[in-house]
Amino acid sequence: MKIVLTGNDLTVAKVWEIAVNGAEVEISPEANERLEASRKLVYELVDADVPVYGFNTGVGWNKDHTIAKEFFEDFNRKLIYSHSFGVEPEASEAEVRAIMAIRLNCLLLGYTGIQPAVARRYAELLNAGIHPVVPEKGSVGEADLTPLAHIGLVMIGEGEAYYQGRRMSSAEAHKLAGLEPVVLGPKDGLAIVSSSAFSAGEAALAVKELEELVEMGDVISSLSLEGLHGNTSPLEPEVMAARKLEGQAKSAERMRAYLAGSDVYKRYPGKPVQDPLCFRGAAYINGSLRDALAYAEKYLVIQMNSTDDNPCLLLDEKRIISNSNFETTTLATAVEMLSIVLSHVSRMSCYRMLRLANPELTKLPRFLSHDGGESHCFGTIQKCFGSLDTEIRHLSNPCSVDYLSLSGSIEDHSNNTPLVVQHLRQIVKDLQYIYGMELIHACQAIELRKQRDGFALGKGTAAAYEAFRRVIPLYTNDRPLAPDVKKAYEFVKSAAILKSVKEVL
Repeated sequence: MKIVLTGNDLTVAKVWEIAVNGAEVEISPEANERLEASRKLVYELVDADVPVYGFNTGVGWNKDHTIAKEFFEDFNRKLIYSHSFGVEPEASEAEVRAIMAIRLNCLLLGYTGIQPAVARRYAELLNAGIHPVVPEKGSVGEADLTPLAHIGLVMIGEGEAYYQGRRMSSAEAHKLAGLEPVVLGPKDGLAIVSSSAFSAGEAALAVKELEELVEMGDVISSLSLEGLHGNTSPLEPEVMAARKLEGQAKSAERMRAYLAGSDVYKRYPGKPVQDPLCFRGAAYINGSLRDALAYAEKYLVIQMNSTDDNPCLLLDEKRIISNSNFETTTLATAVEMLSIVLSHVSRMSCYRMLRLANPELTKLPRFLSHDGGESHCFGTIQKCFGSLDTEIRHLSNPCSVDYLSLSGSIEDHSNNTPLVVQHLRQIVKDLQYIYGMELIHACQAIELRKQRDGFALGKGTAAAYEAFRRVIPLYTNDRPLAPDVKKAYEFVKSAAILKSVKEVL
């Protein structure tokens, strides 16, 4: 598969194809023309001796230094050197591919004046399977200067990279791939580092997994509702229409579809008129996640298809001007909103598990023990999901507002977007584990209810239940739960439950 990059139409799905599935990239002819035209303007400005930040002047506090033409290569190479100070951990190869794809796409808009050969090198590295070693820590979010500098190091034949899965020097990787390192010219160094592509790349992969998680949340909540034999009245379309919230209406619609034909709609003597909020409000909080995700993805897609360069080259006006287009506070706070909502989602899932283990609510054995209580069953697993939920709660605390005034107080604002995104990434992983454990509980409760009452599942939930049971069998006696938890996590991460449901609906 090959993805054609234009600068204007990169999506989260396309980034995933490039980053995770290894799709090759190609630069569109129109974008190549923009690269050539903007580079031509750069040389015209060089000849006119117009003072431009980071072009023929220094950067940061050194903006008052003048850079002569004969020192352009030396200045741009040293700019890469001086910003290459990231610390571990390192971004994954998939994340590095996402970062490079997004940076290339934004360069194709022609606002940087970067040397076309340098821009094309992103595509060449991606297609050759050369993935720079990129430390994750070191950026405060006002452009991801530090991590992106490590990609620049590899481009000039220095630093380290993975080539076809093996770690080696950049020089060796270039040689094996039949490439020569690039030689930097005016504006190239700043064009490489002055971008938020690092944050956007890691965010894109997290958002893609969240797109699947929000769908799975509705399926898993439906299974838990059947495990409880709870009430479906909160899902009724008339209730949703009265509230007018798009996200919760969509989640309720999905849950109704999954539960169609289920015995959960049947009443029984003594059935409560309403359930604990973790069940009653499942579609509502899942809907909040849908709304937050739509908002965050809107601004992520803008980030991936616009320039965030300073200075900005305006080709039609033949000008290059200073700005703060590297500002990503909108994206950072959108991602923080996502993290906060995910903390609510996590807590609801944990409470559903606690309630399913309570015989006073379910009329099933304590801790969903198959033998009526002789085995401990799901008593101690509560500590595991409780610990993960605590981590999610901690990571959902906003950090975009914590920063120092740097570079001689010239850079007196930042937003910590990389850290914000990395918090989201860990939250997603923790929630995948929690949802896996909720599946273990829900399917155990359903099994017990089926054996006792002949309980019939909905069309969608039945498919989800069978798919999960092919991975993890019924818990009939105490056994180590760690392997089951890991399998359940991998099942959720693979989104196999969505595939099974889509086949029948």
